[in-house]
Amino acid sequence: MFDINASVMQFLLAFIVVAPLLGAVAALLPAPPGLKGRNPDQAVLRHGVTVTGAVLLAALVLAAGFDHDHPSTMQATTDISWIPALDVRIHLGTDGISLPLLVLTALLTFLCALHSYFKPPGGPSPKAFVALVLVLESGTLATFAVLDLILFFLAFEMVLIPMYFLIARWGGDRKQPAAWKFILYTLLGSVVMLLGLLLIGVKSGTFDMVALATDNGRGLTTSVQVIAVLAVGIGLAVKTPMWPLHSWLPDAHTAAPTVGSVLLAGVMLKMGTYGFVRILLPVTPDGMRTFAPYLAAFAVVGIVYGSLACLALARPGAKGDLKRLIAYSSVGHMGFVLLGIATLTPTGVNGALFANIAHGLITGLLFFLVGAVKDRYETADLDTLAGATGAALYGRAPRLGGLLAFAAVASLGLPGLAGFWGEMLTLFGAFDPAEGLSRPAFLTFMAIGAFGTLLTAAYMLIVVRRVCMGEHSEQPHPVADIQRHELAAWTPLASLTVLAGLWPAVLLGLTDPAVQKLLAGGKS
Repeated sequence: MFDINASVMQFLLAFIVVAPLLGAVAALLPAPPGLKGRNPDQAVLRHGVTVTGAVLLAALVLAAGFDHDHPSTMQATTDISWIPALDVRIHLGTDGISLPLLVLTALLTFLCALHSYFKPPGGPSPKAFVALVLVLESGTLATFAVLDLILFFLAFEMVLIPMYFLIARWGGDRKQPAAWKFILYTLLGSVVMLLGLLLIGVKSGTFDMVALATDNGRGLTTSVQVIAVLAVGIGLAVKTPMWPLHSWLPDAHTAAPTVGSVLLAGVMLKMGTYGFVRILLPVTPDGMRTFAPYLAAFAVVGIVYGSLACLALARPGAKGDLKRLIAYSSVGHMGFVLLGIATLTPTGVNGALFANIAHGLITGLLFFLVGAVKDRYETADLDTLAGATGAALYGRAPRLGGLLAFAAVASLGLPGLAGFWGEMLTLFGAFDPAEGLSRPAFLTFMAIGAFGTLLTAAYMLIVVRRVCMGEHSEQPHPVADIQRHELAAWTPLASLTVLAGLWPAVLLGLTDPAVQKLLAGGKS
């Protein structure tokens, strides 16, 4: 830990949230003559790399200056009155729960900008593309940094329009229906969520998330808490996405460009589960205790459903799209996150937060890799990739094939890699749930979740066998292996997947004290 002045930490957090927004505005302005270069489109893509790089650097300095001895304390806080009549404040801060998500978001957005610079997006103006990515980054970072319910809702909604246009304008086949489905599902869920947030604020007399967490629901009756959890939970569950509110996700991922898929899976899905941990667990504990068994039941159904859908897509003759398969795998992986939250125990919630980060790293890498395969073979259809003139990556592009196999085994939860710890801690949490929850029911959920890990291993290994193995003599044209810019974009994700798997204490040391305080009602 570096000793950084508190005011500098405040500035860094505010910069991380605001800089992408200012960068988005700058991207739409005419470039100064000296920055245009020979190619104005390349200049604006370089601008995207510069802004996201500056945000990532600020996030790393913030993490270095973070007081790791007190991760349960809100740090780098800013608290300014914004709308006095409604007692809405510009309240920012970070602790051990939100800091890893801030760094993950900054990292993935920078890697997406780097990818776009070397492989410019087709379709409309790159100016609009860069501006949308930066607005999306600002909204996501704000979601993890704000400590006011109204600001949380505004940041939560801020990401919807950029993602809609990224899918609708730069997407692939059936991009318009997928974009409309995405926006309608998430907007309808958000309307219900807003009603729940307003109910909490009006009944408790404050929208301040720190004050609400410290009060731990004592200012809200049980019936108000139950209604609030139902309303807010629906909006968060759509974004997570929880079965059966998930059906927008496979279409969105299949149609989205590579950058859109990476950001959607890597950071946007985390906004829903973060809301459960940051808002519902500490603010409405009685309501969460009422709904915990139902949340766990939906979670394990999602785990098995997502895995079975992936198995169906992976079988020969199914014409399964590889991007669609990974999207369904996200339904299963986020099911583990929801199961951990539903246990209401430090072990389970820590497992959920760890699985959140692991999923962002591994699935972000998977979507990068699938995008590269699709670029090389002009298809993501598994039957085509596994056909007589199919991918056979081990023979044609061994480094690409090896990295795809690495990401696949990380996704199935191989011990020693990041995916293992989140699933294991979640299942441990279900083995011994919080007091007041039915242990036989959660033991059943644990068994179903464990069965889901076997199904995950089955479909991931099938994908590796079909895409990476096989004869390659009939390939009509050579296939490029991993390029330098791809290696630069993918190496951090692969390295962090190994680091988190071998040294989980780095992440758990941040989250555990904050989770303990959260579940204890704000008491250290």
